[in-house]
Amino acid sequence: MFSLIIPYFLFQRRAPKGYEAPKSQKRLFIAGLVLLWLATDWPLGLLGASYLASAHMLQFLLYTMAVAPLLLLGVPEWMARRIAGRLRLYRLLGRCAKPVVAGVLFNGMLIFTHSPWAVDTFRASQFGSFGMDLLWLIGGLLVWTPLASPIPEHRMTSYPGRMAFLFLALGVIPAVPGGFLTFATFPLYATYELAPRVHGLGATTDQQLAGLVMKLGGIPVVWGTIVALMYRWSETSRAEGAAARGLTAPTLSSEDLRQSNTDPDQ
Repeated sequence: MFSLIIPYFLFQRRAPKGYEAPKSQKRLFIAGLVLLWLATDWPLGLLGASYLASAHMLQFLLYTMAVAPLLLLGVPEWMARRIAGRLRLYRLLGRCAKPVVAGVLFNGMLIFTHSPWAVDTFRASQFGSFGMDLLWLIGGLLVWTPLASPIPEHRMTSYPGRMAFLFLALGVIPAVPGGFLTFATFPLYATYELAPRVHGLGATTDQQLAGLVMKLGGIPVVWGTIVALMYRWSETSRAEGAAARGLTAPTLSSEDLRQSNTDPDQ
């Protein structure tokens, strides 16, 4: 947590002259860090690493559906450009921000980190669990970059394109492994099958609950964002239409204005 929040506020002191960061932006970044802490630390972190597949899935959703977009929205443009320039990541970020690339990388990470081999291998040690958490965070940042990147040229400009990308990358494809977990009749993960039971919750029931969390947990975020994008799209179209009508409206000459002032019928 300190490795994220300390550089953030140190960079804030080196902001360009005359720039004042909106308070809402800092609040979004801090909110993302708080959720990251809750998803990583006790008790959810311990349950997800060693006891419950459903807690493991809840961690995944928090990382990818809440923490990642909040962190992106909390970083100002100048800071993102400066960090990308110093680390020489601008071109790489631009390539990863392409919708197809971002969607493929995220869903590839999702399938890999929820495969039985990966779960049983990574969850066997603290270092492995940290590596899985890091993969989730990076994958979440990648998939939200085309929608909420602090660098404008890395964001998608088309509202229909944004909604389609969001629906496919975060709505449709993750439901496939979620459905497989939900309808599996036997435990897939030895880590959670052999763990001591928590409140008498069976391994198969816990796994099915994890599948439901994956399938349904992201629906409020995905559809809430789609509704917000639809509203912005309608407002933008309305404003553009009003501006176009204003440009094409006929203008009155000075003679017409004088006549209208003298003749009440006019």
